[in-house]
Amino acid sequence: MQISVCHSLSKIVESEWNALGKSDHPFTRYAFLYGLELHDCLEPFGWQPVHFLIHESGELLAALPCYIKTNSYGELVFDHAWAQAYQRHGLPYYPKLVTAIPYTPATGERFLFHHEKINGADQEKKYRECLISAVKQFCHEHQFSSWHILFEHESTLRQLESKDFLLRCDIQFHWKNHNYQSFDDYLSSLSSRKRKNIRKERLKSQQYGLDIKMYPGSQLSSQDWQDVQNLYQGIYDRKYGTATLNSAFFNHLGEQLGQRTLVTLAKDQGRIVACSVFFRSDTHLYGRVWGCDGYYQNLHFECCYYQGIEYCIENGLAWFDPGAQGEHKLSRGFLPTKTWSGHWLARPQFSEAIAHFLDQERHYIDEYQSNLMEHSPYREIE
Repeated sequence: MQISVCHSLSKIVESEWNALGKSDHPFTRYAFLYGLELHDCLEPFGWQPVHFLIHESGELLAALPCYIKTNSYGELVFDHAWAQAYQRHGLPYYPKLVTAIPYTPATGERFLFHHEKINGADQEKKYRECLISAVKQFCHEHQFSSWHILFEHESTLRQLESKDFLLRCDIQFHWKNHNYQSFDDYLSSLSSRKRKNIRKERLKSQQYGLDIKMYPGSQLSSQDWQDVQNLYQGIYDRKYGTATLNSAFFNHLGEQLGQRTLVTLAKDQGRIVACSVFFRSDTHLYGRVWGCDGYYQNLHFECCYYQGIEYCIENGLAWFDPGAQGEHKLSRGFLPTKTWSGHWLARPQFSEAIAHFLDQERHYIDEYQSNLMEHSPYREIE
């Protein structure tokens, strides 16, 4: 067994990387991760690739996508208070190491295994422990404050608690497909008031006379992708933020991910005035990017939520994750769902303090989720 560190996916054969993990999960595919690197979406914003690999007899059998971070930008698991605590004690919190998909708060595998070559859970556990040991040693050698595994499955993170990882949870709002046969079938599961409100919102967005349709990313032209990027960029410009993704990256995904990339376009006499970008696996739809030029009441809900729900119903997808945050999603059928991260702190004294903080935070999250569920829009709480 050979464990190595790779600072660029350009050093790895695409087919070898794509043999790892679930082949249908879009965010761990070579096209997505290398696209971020290739089109300058990473290091300008503090993401330096440092992927850990396991080869055996020359074959790539396991990997852990990691990044050295000099800030907490684009992680969507907020640890600014932790950084401030380090600063108050005269200690550096950055750089740190994260195992994550940049700018993508979507739960999925982070420990990637070649399932056809690795036989069973016991062998996966062995490779996982080797990766954990290698990463911790790397953190010690480079004097990193911490290592964070973001948006991993809870079941995997539970196995890491014995490895000195602290578990943290948060709330997102996700939609579940209960084998609905149509959008109206879905609406019938909601309370009368919520059902009427969604119909009213959809009708309002239709009254603008826009042509609203979802397309595979492969059908968009380079100019279409440029329009998408301009609309996405405009959201950040108006909110004084920085857009991390560019038209070259979007165009790359349209070409390389094929049917895994989807785009809803709203056109006014042929001109694209709004868009939302989605990604899909065999079972899940993920909403990620939105942009709009002008004010169209309820168009955001139509492009980002209702078009996605219709797509899931028509294509038999079980789950729709429309992105982080947003209590407004609850009344539109997206229920509070826990997401998880794991955190290893190199200094035991900080680990103890943060463990106490996380214990208190978890009680708040549990109460928050419970209170939200009391306002479920469904006729019967799921």
